[in-house]
Amino acid sequence: MKIAEGVEWAAHACAVLAALPAGQGLNAAALASFHELPPAYMAKHLQALSKAGIVTAVRGAHGGYALARPASEITLWDIQAAISGAGPSFQCQDIRRKGPCAGFFPGGIPCPIACAFGAAEQAYRDHLSSVALSELVRQVAAGMGTAGREAFRAWAERRNASARS
Repeated sequence: MKIAEGVEWAAHACAVLAALPAGQGLNAAALASFHELPPAYMAKHLQALSKAGIVTAVRGAHGGYALARPASEITLWDIQAAISGAGPSFQCQDIRRKGPCAGFFPGGIPCPIACAFGAAEQAYRDHLSSVALSELVRQVAAGMGTAGREAFRAWAERRNASARS
């Protein structure tokens, strides 16, 4: 399974926003710079997240993005669907009904190949739907240790101070 890089970028951007103090946000350029990503692409993904109701955009000189709802209510599936769409990844063309054996498949019986892909995709969606952004942020913060959390806090404060200037 290939997942678009934009999904990774959007998930990381949401994690950064979730780690900010309440009432704070960041602009697209700041979110892009945090992981050294192209600002134009980050802005595009943030627009998709905004359209999906995951982030909210605040316009103006001190504008930016913030989570639209608590991180505990945002899942990895929400982010995946916002960036890549919620439609099925596998699109069965039912090609078994072509060629020399086409007449041997009775109507109304699903293709076993499509069923296998469908089951795998459902398991994937179910898993991503069970992973809350808040839990990922907690794991990342624990892995960073005190020094890493302090570095993040200092970075966010510098970004917000420069946005207010």
